[in-house]
Amino acid sequence: MSDLKISTEQQDMLSKISVMADNLTGAFSLRVDGSSYAKGSSENVKIIAKADLPGIDIRIKAGTKGEKIHIPVILTQTGIKDLVYNDFYIGDDCDVTIVAGCGIHNCGSEESSHDGIHSFHIGKNSRVIYLEKHYGEGGNGKNVMNPTTIVEIDEGGYMEMDTVQIQGVDNTIRTTKGKLADKATLKITERIMTDGEQYAETHFDVDLNGVDSGAHVISRSVARDKSRQLFISNVNGNNKCMGHTECDAIIMNEASVSAVPKISANSTDASLIHEAAIGKIAGDQLIKLMTLGLTEKEAEERIINGFIK
Repeated sequence: MSDLKISTEQQDMLSKISVMADNLTGAFSLRVDGSSYAKGSSENVKIIAKADLPGIDIRIKAGTKGEKIHIPVILTQTGIKDLVYNDFYIGDDCDVTIVAGCGIHNCGSEESSHDGIHSFHIGKNSRVIYLEKHYGEGGNGKNVMNPTTIVEIDEGGYMEMDTVQIQGVDNTIRTTKGKLADKATLKITERIMTDGEQYAETHFDVDLNGVDSGAHVISRSVARDKSRQLFISNVNGNNKCMGHTECDAIIMNEASVSAVPKISANSTDASLIHEAAIGKIAGDQLIKLMTLGLTEKEAEERIINGFIK
Protein backbone atom coordinates (compact mmCIF):
# COMPACT_ATOMS: atom_id res chain seq x y z
CA MET A 1 0.00 0.00 0.00
CA SER A 2 2.83 2.44 0.85
CA ASP A 3 4.55 1.72 -2.48
CA LEU A 4 1.32 2.55 -4.31
CA LYS A 5 1.01 5.78 -2.37
CA ILE A 6 4.56 6.80 -3.20
CA SER A 7 4.06 5.90 -6.86
CA THR A 8 0.87 7.97 -6.99
CA GLU A 9 2.56 10.98 -5.42
CA GLN A 10 5.48 10.69 -7.81
CA GLN A 11 3.14 10.49 -10.77
CA ASP A 12 1.31 13.58 -9.58
CA MET A 13 4.61 15.43 -9.24
CA LEU A 14 5.76 14.36 -12.71
CA SER A 15 2.47 15.65 -14.13
CA LYS A 16 3.12 19.04 -12.51
CA ILE A 17 6.68 19.01 -13.86
CA SER A 18 5.37 18.39 -17.36
CA VAL A 19 3.10 21.43 -17.06
CA MET A 20 6.02 23.49 -15.74
CA ALA A 21 8.18 22.51 -18.71
CA ASP A 22 5.43 23.49 -21.14
CA ASN A 23 5.16 26.93 -19.54
CA LEU A 24 8.89 27.75 -19.54
CA THR A 25 9.91 30.17 -22.27
CA GLY A 26 13.16 31.75 -23.44
CA ALA A 27 16.40 30.20 -22.21
CA PHE A 28 15.88 27.51 -19.57
CA SER A 29 17.09 24.17 -18.27
CA LEU A 30 14.89 21.84 -16.20
CA ARG A 31 16.66 18.98 -14.42
CA VAL A 32 14.62 16.14 -12.90
CA ASP A 33 15.92 13.18 -10.86
CA GLY A 34 19.53 13.56 -11.97
CA SER A 35 18.96 14.05 -15.70
CA SER A 36 18.10 16.83 -18.11
CA TYR A 37 14.32 16.89 -18.57
CA ALA A 38 14.02 19.83 -20.97
CA LYS A 39 16.05 22.84 -22.05
CA GLY A 40 15.92 25.67 -24.53
CA SER A 41 18.10 28.51 -25.77
CA SER A 42 17.29 32.00 -26.99
CA GLU A 43 18.94 34.25 -29.54
CA ASN A 44 21.32 35.69 -26.93
CA VAL A 45 21.54 32.84 -24.40
CA LYS A 46 22.83 29.40 -25.37
CA ILE A 47 22.43 26.44 -23.02
CA ILE A 48 24.67 23.49 -23.90
CA ALA A 49 24.98 20.12 -22.16
CA LYS A 50 28.46 19.37 -20.84
CA ALA A 51 30.29 16.54 -22.58
CA ASP A 52 32.41 15.41 -19.60
CA LEU A 53 30.34 16.21 -16.50
CA PRO A 54 26.68 16.27 -15.49
CA GLY A 55 25.41 19.78 -16.05
CA ILE A 56 25.30 22.61 -18.55
CA ASP A 57 27.20 25.62 -19.89
CA ILE A 58 25.16 28.83 -20.11
CA ARG A 59 26.70 31.35 -22.50
CA ILE A 60 25.23 34.85 -22.57
CA LYS A 61 26.20 37.08 -25.49
CA ALA A 62 27.79 40.46 -24.76
CA GLY A 63 25.27 43.30 -24.61
CA THR A 64 22.32 41.10 -23.66
CA LYS A 65 19.72 43.09 -21.68
CA GLY A 66 16.53 42.15 -19.88
CA GLU A 67 16.63 38.37 -20.32
CA LYS A 68 15.59 35.96 -17.56
CA ILE A 69 17.08 32.46 -17.44
CA HIS A 70 15.41 29.65 -15.43
CA ILE A 71 17.38 26.61 -14.21
CA PRO A 72 15.21 24.68 -11.69
CA VAL A 73 16.08 21.23 -10.29
CA ILE A 74 13.49 18.77 -8.93
CA LEU A 75 13.97 15.44 -7.18
CA THR A 76 10.96 13.12 -6.89
CA GLN A 77 12.68 9.86 -5.91
CA THR A 78 13.83 8.68 -2.51
CA GLY A 79 17.47 7.61 -2.27
CA ILE A 80 18.66 9.67 -5.25
CA LYS A 81 22.08 11.38 -5.17
CA ASP A 82 22.26 14.21 -7.67
CA LEU A 83 25.44 16.14 -8.53
CA VAL A 84 25.46 18.84 -11.20
CA TYR A 85 27.99 21.37 -12.54
CA ASN A 86 26.63 24.52 -14.16
CA ASP A 87 28.96 27.17 -15.62
CA PHE A 88 27.70 30.64 -16.55
CA TYR A 89 29.69 32.76 -19.00
CA ILE A 90 28.25 36.29 -19.04
CA GLY A 91 29.69 38.61 -21.67
CA ASP A 92 30.48 42.30 -21.24
CA ASP A 93 27.74 44.93 -20.79
CA CYS A 94 24.93 42.49 -19.93
CA ASP A 95 21.95 42.92 -17.59
CA VAL A 96 20.27 39.59 -16.86
CA THR A 97 18.37 37.70 -14.16
CA ILE A 98 18.98 34.03 -13.37
CA VAL A 99 16.37 32.08 -11.39
CA ALA A 100 17.61 28.84 -9.85
CA GLY A 101 16.69 26.53 -7.01
CA CYS A 102 15.96 22.94 -6.03
CA GLY A 103 12.87 21.22 -4.72
CA ILE A 104 13.15 17.78 -3.12
CA HIS A 105 9.88 15.83 -2.86
CA ASN A 106 11.11 12.78 -0.96
CA CYS A 107 8.16 10.51 -0.21
CA GLY A 108 10.24 7.53 0.97
CA SER A 109 12.52 6.62 3.85
CA GLU A 110 15.95 6.98 2.19
CA GLU A 111 18.11 10.09 1.99
CA SER A 112 17.80 12.21 -1.16
CA SER A 113 20.45 14.81 -1.93
CA HIS A 114 21.33 17.48 -4.46
CA ASP A 115 24.79 19.05 -4.76
CA GLY A 116 24.82 21.94 -7.23
CA ILE A 117 28.14 23.57 -8.19
CA HIS A 118 27.56 26.86 -10.02
CA SER A 119 30.45 28.91 -11.44
CA PHE A 120 29.90 32.46 -12.71
CA HIS A 121 32.29 34.31 -15.02
CA ILE A 122 30.89 37.83 -15.23
CA GLY A 123 32.20 40.21 -17.89
CA LYS A 124 33.07 43.89 -17.66
CA ASN A 125 30.28 46.27 -16.62
CA SER A 126 27.73 43.45 -16.53
CA ARG A 127 24.92 43.21 -14.00
CA VAL A 128 23.59 39.84 -12.82
CA ILE A 129 20.71 39.16 -10.42
CA TYR A 130 20.79 35.57 -9.12
CA LEU A 131 17.74 34.23 -7.26
CA GLU A 132 18.00 30.81 -5.59
CA LYS A 133 15.41 28.99 -3.47
CA HIS A 134 15.71 25.59 -1.79
CA TYR A 135 12.76 23.60 -0.48
CA GLY A 136 12.17 20.10 0.82
CA GLU A 137 9.15 17.99 1.75
CA GLY A 138 8.05 14.37 1.96
CA GLY A 139 8.19 11.35 4.23
CA ASN A 140 10.79 10.06 6.65
CA GLY A 141 13.83 10.23 4.37
CA LYS A 142 16.30 13.08 4.88
CA ASN A 143 16.54 15.94 2.39
CA VAL A 144 20.12 17.15 1.84
CA MET A 145 21.28 20.12 -0.26
CA ASN A 146 24.86 21.35 -0.60
CA PRO A 147 25.02 24.33 -3.00
CA THR A 148 28.39 25.75 -4.04
CA THR A 149 28.63 29.08 -5.86
CA ILE A 150 31.91 30.37 -7.31
CA VAL A 151 31.94 33.93 -8.65
CA GLU A 152 34.55 35.84 -10.66
CA ILE A 153 33.59 39.42 -11.54
CA ASP A 154 35.52 41.50 -14.05
CA GLU A 155 36.03 45.27 -13.91
CA GLY A 156 32.85 47.23 -13.17
CA GLY A 157 30.71 44.11 -12.89
CA TYR A 158 27.92 43.64 -10.36
CA MET A 159 26.28 40.51 -8.96
CA GLU A 160 23.43 40.38 -6.50
CA MET A 161 22.59 37.00 -4.93
CA ASP A 162 19.34 36.39 -3.04
CA THR A 163 19.23 32.90 -1.55
CA VAL A 164 16.39 31.40 0.49
CA GLN A 165 16.05 28.13 2.40
CA ILE A 166 13.17 28.12 4.84
CA GLN A 167 11.56 24.70 4.89
CA GLY A 168 12.17 20.97 4.76
CA VAL A 169 15.97 20.76 4.32
CA ASP A 170 17.47 18.45 6.96
CA ASN A 171 21.14 19.09 6.30
CA THR A 172 22.92 21.70 4.21
CA ILE A 173 26.44 23.06 3.73
CA ARG A 174 26.28 26.23 1.65
CA THR A 175 29.53 27.57 0.16
CA THR A 176 30.05 30.83 -1.73
CA LYS A 177 33.43 32.05 -3.03
CA GLY A 178 34.11 35.31 -4.85
CA LYS A 179 36.99 37.11 -6.56
CA LEU A 180 36.46 40.73 -7.57
CA ALA A 181 38.37 42.96 -9.97
CA ASP A 182 38.49 46.79 -10.09
CA LYS A 183 35.15 48.48 -9.29
CA ALA A 184 33.36 45.12 -9.09
CA THR A 185 30.61 44.55 -6.51
CA LEU A 186 29.13 41.43 -4.94
CA LYS A 187 26.02 41.67 -2.76
CA ILE A 188 24.72 38.55 -1.02
CA THR A 189 21.54 38.20 1.02
CA GLU A 190 20.90 34.83 2.65
CA ARG A 191 17.75 33.77 4.53
CA ILE A 192 17.57 30.46 6.38
CA MET A 193 15.09 28.85 8.76
CA THR A 194 15.69 25.51 10.49
CA ASP A 195 13.53 23.47 12.85
CA GLY A 196 13.39 19.99 14.35
CA GLU A 197 16.93 18.59 14.36
CA GLN A 198 18.00 20.21 11.08
CA TYR A 199 21.53 21.51 10.51
CA ALA A 200 22.62 24.42 8.29
CA GLU A 201 26.20 25.55 7.70
CA THR A 202 27.19 28.57 5.63
CA HIS A 203 30.63 29.55 4.31
CA PHE A 204 31.37 32.87 2.59
CA ASP A 205 34.89 33.56 1.29
CA VAL A 206 35.41 36.74 -0.76
CA ASP A 207 38.67 38.21 -2.12
CA LEU A 208 38.46 41.93 -2.85
CA ASN A 209 41.40 42.11 -5.25
CA GLY A 210 40.47 45.16 -7.31
CA VAL A 211 40.67 48.88 -6.66
CA ASP A 212 37.29 50.19 -5.41
CA SER A 213 35.80 46.70 -5.29
CA GLY A 214 33.10 45.96 -2.72
CA ALA A 215 31.28 43.12 -1.00
CA HIS A 216 28.16 43.18 1.17
CA VAL A 217 27.17 39.91 2.87
CA ILE A 218 23.95 39.73 4.90
CA SER A 219 22.67 36.57 6.59
CA ARG A 220 19.35 36.44 8.43
CA SER A 221 18.30 33.20 10.05
CA VAL A 222 15.85 31.62 12.48
CA ALA A 223 16.70 28.46 14.43
CA ARG A 224 13.87 26.58 16.15
CA ASP A 225 13.44 23.42 18.24
CA LYS A 226 16.76 21.52 18.44
CA SER A 227 18.17 22.70 15.12
CA ARG A 228 21.72 23.98 14.73
CA GLN A 229 23.30 26.61 12.52
CA LEU A 230 26.87 27.70 11.80
CA PHE A 231 27.75 30.88 9.89
CA ILE A 232 31.36 31.46 8.76
CA SER A 233 32.40 34.46 6.67
CA ASN A 234 35.82 35.55 5.50
CA VAL A 235 36.31 38.82 3.61
CA ASN A 236 39.83 39.62 2.40
CA GLY A 237 40.58 43.23 1.53
CA ASN A 238 43.57 43.04 -0.80
CA ASN A 239 43.34 46.55 -2.26
CA LYS A 240 41.46 49.82 -1.84
CA CYS A 241 38.02 48.35 -1.19
CA MET A 242 34.87 48.23 0.96
CA GLY A 243 33.69 45.06 2.70
CA HIS A 244 30.79 44.42 5.05
CA THR A 245 29.53 41.18 6.55
CA GLU A 246 26.51 40.89 8.84
CA CYS A 247 24.87 37.90 10.56
CA ASP A 248 21.58 38.33 12.46
CA ALA A 249 19.87 35.30 13.98
CA ILE A 250 16.80 34.59 16.09
CA ILE A 251 17.15 31.58 18.37
CA MET A 252 14.19 29.69 19.87
CA ASN A 253 13.52 26.65 22.06
CA GLU A 254 16.67 24.46 22.36
CA ALA A 255 18.33 25.56 19.12
CA SER A 256 21.91 26.79 18.77
CA VAL A 257 23.57 29.28 16.41
CA SER A 258 27.28 30.06 16.01
CA ALA A 259 28.62 32.99 13.98
CA VAL A 260 32.29 33.27 13.00
CA PRO A 261 32.79 36.47 11.00
CA LYS A 262 36.36 37.21 9.88
CA ILE A 263 37.79 40.20 8.04
CA SER A 264 41.38 40.53 6.84
CA ALA A 265 42.80 43.87 5.67
CA ASN A 266 45.86 43.27 3.49
CA SER A 267 46.01 46.86 2.27
CA THR A 268 46.06 50.13 4.20
CA ASP A 269 43.25 51.35 1.93
CA ALA A 270 40.90 48.45 2.77
CA SER A 271 37.81 49.36 4.80
CA LEU A 272 36.11 46.33 6.35
CA ILE A 273 33.27 45.87 8.86
CA HIS A 274 31.75 42.77 10.43
CA GLU A 275 28.66 42.48 12.62
CA ALA A 276 26.95 39.55 14.34
CA ALA A 277 23.87 39.46 16.57
CA ILE A 278 22.09 36.40 17.99
CA GLY A 279 19.16 36.48 20.39
CA LYS A 280 15.59 35.58 21.15
CA ILE A 281 12.51 37.53 20.15
CA ALA A 282 12.17 40.57 22.39
CA GLY A 283 9.31 40.36 24.86
CA ASP A 284 8.11 43.90 24.16
CA GLN A 285 7.71 43.03 20.48
CA LEU A 286 5.44 40.11 21.37
CA ILE A 287 3.43 42.18 23.84
CA LYS A 288 2.90 44.97 21.32
CA LEU A 289 1.49 42.59 18.71
CA MET A 290 -0.60 40.69 21.27
CA THR A 291 -2.27 43.95 22.32
CA LEU A 292 -3.47 44.18 18.71
CA GLY A 293 -5.34 40.90 19.10
CA LEU A 294 -2.77 38.31 18.02
CA THR A 295 -2.03 35.18 20.01
CA GLU A 296 1.55 34.66 21.18
CA LYS A 297 2.12 32.09 18.42
CA GLU A 298 0.66 34.40 15.79
CA ALA A 299 2.84 37.25 17.07
CA GLU A 300 5.96 35.06 16.87
CA GLU A 301 5.16 34.08 13.28
CA ARG A 302 4.56 37.71 12.30
CA ILE A 303 7.95 38.77 13.73
CA ILE A 304 9.80 35.84 12.14
CA ASN A 305 8.24 36.41 8.72
CA GLY A 306 9.18 40.07 8.83
CA PHE A 307 12.72 39.27 9.97
CA ILE A 308 13.57 36.88 7.14
CA LYS A 309 11.56 38.65 4.43
